[in-house]
Amino acid sequence: MMRSLWTAASGMMAQQTSLDVISNNLANVNTTGYKKDSAEFKSLLYQTLQSTSTNNAGENKPVPAQVGLGTRTAAITKVFAQGSLQDVDNNTYMAIEGSGFFKIRDLDGNICYTRDGSFSTQPVEGGTMLCTSQGYPVLDQNNNPIIIPSEYSAESLTVDKEGNIFVADVDGNKIPITGELNGQAYDQKIGLVQFNNPAGLESVGGNLYQETAASGAPLEESATPTLKQSLVHQGYVEMSNVQVADEMVNMIVTQRAYEMNSKAIQASDEMLQQANNLRG
Repeated sequence: MMRSLWTAASGMMAQQTSLDVISNNLANVNTTGYKKDSAEFKSLLYQTLQSTSTNNAGENKPVPAQVGLGTRTAAITKVFAQGSLQDVDNNTYMAIEGSGFFKIRDLDGNICYTRDGSFSTQPVEGGTMLCTSQGYPVLDQNNNPIIIPSEYSAESLTVDKEGNIFVADVDGNKIPITGELNGQAYDQKIGLVQFNNPAGLESVGGNLYQETAASGAPLEESATPTLKQSLVHQGYVEMSNVQVADEMVNMIVTQRAYEMNSKAIQASDEMLQQANNLRG
């Protein structure tokens, strides 16, 4: 009976974790580029009551007698399914169709990755920089900030589906934005990368991820032709991939499992109470 108390308690803790994950998913249902989490569980060690058991005729049974000791949280996995694209009236907003990630440089100089393309612009020396809503610069294929020269209007910024960046002159002619690498000029593109295991990325908040040993090194799409190239849609944002109906059903299932584990604790407590009240 004491074993049943701890087993049911582990189930309650696991279901509480599941409810926390579901609550976070529902809280971010309208967060741009958010990818839902999924809680996964594994059973704990088993206690062997009898290595060999027999029936009433004394014959060995083909299976031993083992009792499980409960459950534990094995992982909380990000599900990187494509979210729906929503049209917005803003030329700096972008959405990715495919497996790519935008590259961002944070305040510490680290390169982070995001699916949130709700970008904006801010004035910098020499022009206007494309940045996130937090002010972090958006990077191109060579990890350089994307800066619109001061002689061009930021409102004329256009990005094609391959990620090539253009501005328009007074005559409406498209002119590619250029960067510099090792003294050589090049046409800038929106930096898009992919990972062999995106579920291994570390979430650092603010819709940002960082690479880990589990995710593998980022693969630059423009330099890796074997990858299926992602498409960039200007004037769109990717909504979260959270399905409210699914999360509500999962919440009900989690609540019922939590309730059943609490009932098991109550039943064990009542049995212990009866055992303590036995008199010879």
